[in-house]
Amino acid sequence: MDVEQRVRDLFKESVRAKEAFREDEGCVRAVSSAAEAIAGCLKRGGQILVFGNGGSAADSQHLAAELVVRFESDRKALPCISLNVNNSVLTAAGNDYSFEEIFSRQIEALGRPGDIAFAISTSGNSPNVTKGARAAREKGLKVISLTGKSGGALAALSDIAVIAPSEVTARIQEVHITAIHAICKLVEEAFTK
Repeated sequence: MDVEQRVRDLFKESVRAKEAFREDEGCVRAVSSAAEAIAGCLKRGGQILVFGNGGSAADSQHLAAELVVRFESDRKALPCISLNVNNSVLTAAGNDYSFEEIFSRQIEALGRPGDIAFAISTSGNSPNVTKGARAAREKGLKVISLTGKSGGALAALSDIAVIAPSEVTARIQEVHITAIHAICKLVEEAFTK
């Protein structure tokens, strides 16, 4: 096996997934709509509550860091909370209720009508993520999701679903981080003009 060629092939697969996303008008429109919704929410004094499992949990923390601190430009801090970072809350909710409740309990406690729940699941079918999205809808939050494959149950629960056109989890995650960076760039521009 030519390891260097395998590396080239993996990068090619990633580029191919991103190009498929770029060429899909619905995908581009979803990212644009997500950025506009987030900027509007933040300008009205709302907050973004973002969550996911595994790699999507890491992406939720990444999004929160970019909005709270900065992406590329200096501007005011923007309220975005990753629901993945409070270990005491996560373990208490998981222990006292169930793992399916770890995000919905936090949405119930922290979410306000007009806020945005930003749910991330590569399959779109993670039970705790879809339950968090349902709790958000019940509380009057707008739901934006990053998913892949068919979009799963999460896409149907979302006001805006950004669906990476791939069946491969790694490619979906690579598209997700590019979409997150595009959203952050557009939101930041809305606050630096």
